[in-house]
Amino acid sequence: MLDAHFWPFLVAITLLSMSPGVDTLLVIRNTARGGVRDGVLTSLAICCGLFVHATVSALGISLILLQSAWAFSALKLAGAAYLIWLGIHGLQAAWRGKGLPLGAVQGERRAVSMWRPLREGLLSNVLNPKTVVFYMAFLPQFIAPTDPALLKSLWLAGVHFVIANLWQIAIVLMIGSAGRWLGSRHFARALNGATGAVLILFGVRLALERQPA
Repeated sequence: MLDAHFWPFLVAITLLSMSPGVDTLLVIRNTARGGVRDGVLTSLAICCGLFVHATVSALGISLILLQSAWAFSALKLAGAAYLIWLGIHGLQAAWRGKGLPLGAVQGERRAVSMWRPLREGLLSNVLNPKTVVFYMAFLPQFIAPTDPALLKSLWLAGVHFVIANLWQIAIVLMIGSAGRWLGSRHFARALNGATGAVLILFGVRLALERQPA
């Protein structure tokens, strides 16, 4: 698997993983809401979705989605609706003015179930049609004609999983170390409001985007 295609892929995927986007916003928001545990679980769930996209891409289902206007539009609108729903929840939290309990950062018991950040992270990634398009266009560049497509796709997704988690969990730990700031009601309201608004904008933009030709 460590062929000539691997090293360019490693450089490219590292730079892409560090680019801010919906995944980063969701990790930041959930860390602010439930502490380091929620942030780490969100990151792990987001990156688990990469294996779904790698499998879909390797099996050619992505091509079907891209060639079917109805199927692609349905996936796009589902992803957009989910981002908007997450954003609305962020704005509601900002309106209520709840700060982050310091115990969440310090490792004490949290009120939020562990399944909530897992569900949010996985659905955010799996329902994102941009990831479908990205894997469909990106992965084949690093798979030789003689490679087993599914196995190589999963291997590359595994590398992406590790790189993205390292970056996102580093962000989680940086936010977690700022527990006193996050415990401030004013800071938490500003953070919830900003991330909520941006998630809604991402969702609206996604819903209005044209299907790729």
